[in-house]
Amino acid sequence: MEDEKVTEKENVTIAGHDEYKEHHEPLVRMVKRDTVSRERAIAVRAAAIVSALVVGGILILFMGHNPIFVYGDMVNGSLGSALVLRETARMAIPLLITGMGIALAFKMRFWNIGAEGQIIAGATAASYFALFHHQNMPSPVLLMVMFAAAVVAGGIWGMIPAVFKAKWNTNETLFTLMLNYIALEGIRYLQYGPWRDPGMMGFPVISMFNISARLPRVFGVHVGWIIALVLVALVYIYMKKSKQGYEITVVGESIQTARYAGINVKLVFLRTMFISGAIAGITGFVTVAGANFTISEGVTGGVGFTAITVAWLAKLNPAAMIAISVFLAILQKGSGTIQTIYNIPESAAQLLIGLILFFMLGCEFFLNFKLVFKNSKKEVTE
Repeated sequence: MEDEKVTEKENVTIAGHDEYKEHHEPLVRMVKRDTVSRERAIAVRAAAIVSALVVGGILILFMGHNPIFVYGDMVNGSLGSALVLRETARMAIPLLITGMGIALAFKMRFWNIGAEGQIIAGATAASYFALFHHQNMPSPVLLMVMFAAAVVAGGIWGMIPAVFKAKWNTNETLFTLMLNYIALEGIRYLQYGPWRDPGMMGFPVISMFNISARLPRVFGVHVGWIIALVLVALVYIYMKKSKQGYEITVVGESIQTARYAGINVKLVFLRTMFISGAIAGITGFVTVAGANFTISEGVTGGVGFTAITVAWLAKLNPAAMIAISVFLAILQKGSGTIQTIYNIPESAAQLLIGLILFFMLGCEFFLNFKLVFKNSKKEVTE
């Protein structure tokens, strides 16, 4: 009799648990996929690009233009001649370099949103020597000093949030983001204050660099593209083949496992964020010495944020970032072309780029996760 009561009580408990589970189960759940075949991944990404072009085409139609002609002029405006091809390459260089710096931090799940500030720090340090010491050094030495200064300044700026993270476990996302604004206000102070060009009749402009502080050109593009390709090889080897790269991976997967394995997690944070910031600092160097030949508050051009997309789409793979950077540069250069030809507002052109990137990033979600609906065995896979 007692056994029957116990059994009845257990059944009631189980039924109550099932009822609770049924009522509190979310309408849609995300379930991580095990594996996706290479062919399927290619098909999903291709479908995402086609969908993006179709939706973008609808937007273009609403603006009163032929989507085929607009897309054609976007490609022609970014790849159609040697002149525009060089301009597209110039746009891709900072995206590629910065993307690699961000990838190192993201690999250990340190969310570095401060590449903008690190670029500014590197650009400011390089500009100091270009503006005030160009007469004391021959051009090769001056450029090497500017490069080293940018690396150190960017690295230190990147390491600041790592120090606070390692010591007090602060939120690195907010910390790195706020440092962007501090760096920006610093450059505004210089632009409106001690570095203002006295020959500009009061306008807040910093003077142009001397010719000795400018990067030489190879095939019509400043040598920043060679620096970027060398960095691709070095970062790839560092991440995939070195002991420090292995430590970054372990820390990213599990801090507790890394500590159990004897890895100094605080040191990994500091070292990796210094390298991440240093690479972003190199972006600042090639921008001021190879493209702008001066420094201003718009020196980054939003590269620090766009490079996050580069890193994610490339899955933190330095080699894949080459193609992604070029693709984004084509979109940016092409959007400028259609603004001129079709008198399309800049906001609409940026919206078109945003739609394309939205679909590309969205397809990565469906390659890694699937959606399961409540009380249904059906799964949304595409």
